[in-house]
Amino acid sequence: MLGAIRKFSKSIYAKILLGIVIIPFVFWGMGSSFKSGSKNVVVKIDKDKFSIQDFSNFVQSYGPVNQENASAIIDNLLTIFIENKLIEKEFENFELKLTNVSLGNLIKEQKEFKRDGIFSRTEYENFLLTNNLNVVMFESNLSRQEKRNQLVDLIGSGVAPSKFIVNATYNEINQKRNIELINLNKIFKKDFNFTENEIKSFYEKNKNLYKEIYKTVKILELNPTNLTGMDIFNDLFFKKIDEIDDLIMQGKKLDDIVNDYNLKKASTYTINKSGKNINSVEVDGIQKNLIKDIFSILDSDPIVIVEKKDKFFIIEILKSESLEQSLKNEDLKKKVITSLKNEKKRKVISEIITKINQKSFDKSDFDKISKEKNEEIKKILLNNREDFTILKKELVNQIYLHPEKNIIVVHDISFKEIYLIYIDEIHNVSIDEASEDYEKYMRLSKIKIANELFNTYDNYIRNKYKIDINYKALKTVKSYFN
Repeated sequence: MLGAIRKFSKSIYAKILLGIVIIPFVFWGMGSSFKSGSKNVVVKIDKDKFSIQDFSNFVQSYGPVNQENASAIIDNLLTIFIENKLIEKEFENFELKLTNVSLGNLIKEQKEFKRDGIFSRTEYENFLLTNNLNVVMFESNLSRQEKRNQLVDLIGSGVAPSKFIVNATYNEINQKRNIELINLNKIFKKDFNFTENEIKSFYEKNKNLYKEIYKTVKILELNPTNLTGMDIFNDLFFKKIDEIDDLIMQGKKLDDIVNDYNLKKASTYTINKSGKNINSVEVDGIQKNLIKDIFSILDSDPIVIVEKKDKFFIIEILKSESLEQSLKNEDLKKKVITSLKNEKKRKVISEIITKINQKSFDKSDFDKISKEKNEEIKKILLNNREDFTILKKELVNQIYLHPEKNIIVVHDISFKEIYLIYIDEIHNVSIDEASEDYEKYMRLSKIKIANELFNTYDNYIRNKYKIDINYKALKTVKSYFN
């Protein structure tokens, strides 16, 4: 295995893909700021103290903090940080443990890491590298989630759902829904046309959002020919790869390695995440599948060996800079227009939702929009909650949260799909105890009850632990990210 992959966890600090377990312990009592002697402590939970450094490291693990919203983001992250610490205490109390062997087996069971149905170490490492993940934090978080599952099982043990609850669970998933749908994006496309002054004004107000990170890098391909003088991958080639990797870990730069191994001069490029230079021209001579690797390399650990389908590259980051762009850049202008459209969409959607919530938007208004905007109403049958043949999963899930005769707005996170929905009819269903699927819905009902019990833990923990926040120290953390 490549040395570069062996040192992965030391060379890349990353965001966690799977997400931190978040449980709604948001109603605890917060103590006053600490007295002198604890000025570097952000939060104290019973006798455990967590320093400014502890919390700052946690914030950094989430990636860059938007300076404009830094205070609110850090407040939210503090809530998550405290929640995680409370959960860890509950793990200890219940003596929940996950051995390294069990964790290894859990990782091997993940379908993302399998090739032809068998766990592949290469697939696992590629997954981490592709998603810019840190091995230690990823596996720590996976362990935490598994312990959470164990805690849910512990709390829900002995729960026996009634037939009524099983039927309710079955109905939630399998009921049919007749809906009427208006595609709001088609209406927006007709209505949203912006002048040059509107585009320029929006850009000037939001300049900081359109800064682009550019990295200046040196790249050199290593192959059998330039390392060994032969055209085959043999033991000598891989021995030299390991030697070079050791030199990198000792702090050697790419130019030093070029001189030591009599290699040709490395190529230098300045690119953004799209592989374009500062003039928005696509850069030739650099493999597209290397760009993500380039932007996963930190300036503090600027040189690595990367393997791509039997090709090996030394990549060295020379400089990273955040640059403002001009509206003359067509790519930037498209981004600004997209942002302007999304802002207008949110405003219109917000107005509709407000009217719906105030009971001042009914079926006649629904039909009126269709007529005035000359946009057809589509009638759709959803066969169950897992019917994604017409609408995608996140939209169907939103629809199934609302009762019959309701009008709602549903959209995906990117606002690429936005629909005004009228829920015309709901056809409820039930399941017979003799059905072969009854046991399946019995288990789902039990899990649901256990999770609901788990979510009542906020009251229990509020009384169990004393939580004090040092707001002066918190202010210090916020100053780091402003």
